[in-house]
Amino acid sequence: MMQVLQPPEWAAPRGFANGIAVRGGTTVYIAGQVGWTGAGAWEAKDFAGQFRQALRNVMEVLAQARGRPEHIVRLTWYVVDRGEYLAALKPVGQAYREIMGGHYPAMSVVQVSGLVEVLARLEIEATAVIPDSFRTEGKP
Repeated sequence: MMQVLQPPEWAAPRGFANGIAVRGGTTVYIAGQVGWTGAGAWEAKDFAGQFRQALRNVMEVLAQARGRPEHIVRLTWYVVDRGEYLAALKPVGQAYREIMGGHYPAMSVVQVSGLVEVLARLEIEATAVIPDSFRTEGKP
């Protein structure tokens, strides 16, 4: 259902895919998620903590369509401070692997001048494709 697109002469990417082709399935578009809980509480003020919560939020929304991490085909991160992002790479990578496992979709990280939620250090949006066979087999 999903095929990683990697030109043979290109260096292998680390932590993302250059492209993903998908055949069949239900497409799910997940709005930008910030690092607050589902109840709207800010439990983390630091970049890594907000990243962990924002990615959890993405997964909770995806679960409503019975999707799982391996169904995500694209992630876009909007970060307020590139330096803060780079300084947090180790804990961010750890949180990513805990939540997403070894699945690396097409991904972009963009520095922005600000986000609507003033306390937010980043926002993550996602696109996923859930195979029709997965949804009809009654899998969680």
